[in-house]
Amino acid sequence: MEKLNSWGDIVKEYGGKLIDYLPTLVGAILLLIVGLWVIKLIIKYLEKLFDKKDYDETLEKFTVNAVNWGLKIILFVLFITQLGVESASLVAAIGAAALAIGLALQGSLSNFAGGVLIIILKPFKVGDWIEAQGVSGSVVELSLFYTKINTFGNQRVVIPNGQLSNDNITNYSFNNTRKESLTFGISYDDDIKKAKEVLTNMVMEQENVLKDPAPQIIVHSLGDNSVNFSVRYFAELSVFWDLHWYMIEEGKIRLEEAGMTIPYPQRDVYLYDQTKMKGTVREKRSEKDNSL
Repeated sequence: MEKLNSWGDIVKEYGGKLIDYLPTLVGAILLLIVGLWVIKLIIKYLEKLFDKKDYDETLEKFTVNAVNWGLKIILFVLFITQLGVESASLVAAIGAAALAIGLALQGSLSNFAGGVLIIILKPFKVGDWIEAQGVSGSVVELSLFYTKINTFGNQRVVIPNGQLSNDNITNYSFNNTRKESLTFGISYDDDIKKAKEVLTNMVMEQENVLKDPAPQIIVHSLGDNSVNFSVRYFAELSVFWDLHWYMIEEGKIRLEEAGMTIPYPQRDVYLYDQTKMKGTVREKRSEKDNSL
């Protein structure tokens, strides 16, 4: 009977507390449900807003995820506070946990910070051809921690954003046009003016070569074996490489058809007969001795 009485007292005591706490619990649950619903509406609104305007895809994902997690963290703090947990204690616990996680994940946080900087400053975007960290290729994915690149040889390279954001980045796709500079060499015995005329006609005949800025064909240097011409012009990125390969082949063909000689490195080699040289040295020495 005493045990029954004790259990009855426990039920009465905690049952009364549960009944008194029930409105607070219900209010916290309602706050959580309504909060998640509101966050969902906000995220959908942001996604529709980004769809209407032409924003960078990586920036869109980053903004949506940041807003989503930020609002959920705020909602979690409000939910815990509504349950009766002191906010000061909660903030202290979250701060301690964040410090411990930060110390354990220093490298990852560095990559995260680098990813945020890349997304905000936008030195490149998905689809651009860049050169960084000794790698050249097309950007296929930009996340908060890593950037993935496909090289010219169709190899996938993953670069940590922490290193990428602290190094030089060359973006070949940033401008819509790109300047070419090809070198053609002719022999010193060839006619410079005629060679220049041939190269000028070749460049001006190409529809894909932009006329503004105007192309330049100049004598670039006087090399050891050749007179070097520099052929400079601008072209759209979409046709740049096709034009590049064509101009190299066509330039050689036209110069040869015009009677020009395409020089190559040469070296003159002289052979001496060592036996004759020794005899000559002895004769000179004997003549010197006789004169003394």
